[in-house]
Amino acid sequence: MIGILGGTFDPIHFGHLRTALDVQEALGLEQVRFLPLNQAVHRPQPQASPTQRLQMVQLAIADRPGFVADASELQRGGASYMLDTLGHLRQQLGTDTPLGLLLGTDAFNDFLSWREPQQVADLCHLLLMTRPGYQLPQQGELAEFVTQRLRQAPAELTGPGGRIYLQPVTQLAISATDLRQRAHQGRGLAYLLPEPVRQFIQSEGLYSDTTGLR
Repeated sequence: MIGILGGTFDPIHFGHLRTALDVQEALGLEQVRFLPLNQAVHRPQPQASPTQRLQMVQLAIADRPGFVADASELQRGGASYMLDTLGHLRQQLGTDTPLGLLLGTDAFNDFLSWREPQQVADLCHLLLMTRPGYQLPQQGELAEFVTQRLRQAPAELTGPGGRIYLQPVTQLAISATDLRQRAHQGRGLAYLLPEPVRQFIQSEGLYSDTTGLR
């Protein structure tokens, strides 16, 4: 199975990387593709440029086997919809390759507001990255959606897509918003993201005047 992790990556940090590694190792994913979005639909627009965000992803994952930077959303341009991304991947990989979309629980709570969510869920397995204490929706349309597709074991993720699976991941309370604020205030970013990414943010002057950034 090939994993897909989309996001602004503004900047990418250990919260993204550790959870992706947890899923890769637990499910034996052949690859995890990191896809920086071009134009956000459900969140504020990124501050760093598309090129800068792609470069940060490339720096962050350079030494990890099976982690791949995928620029397809940036190259396509316009608003980034997962439906379009999955369609593009299906053209590349064929209809039989299992795809797994890595989703945090916050993103999943809004999943039915996505463009054609049922079709998205048919094109890939939804791999929900959960933390201790998380509970699935108990009522409403999303709860019914989960009931129809939820599977209890990785072996049940059969076919190219269509299933939901809960994968516990390491809890790291790191957010890109906080990192941008730290950079804006001239506070250190060390040990919150990969060192090559920290150096890139400093050299590019991203998010603020980085004078004194450690």
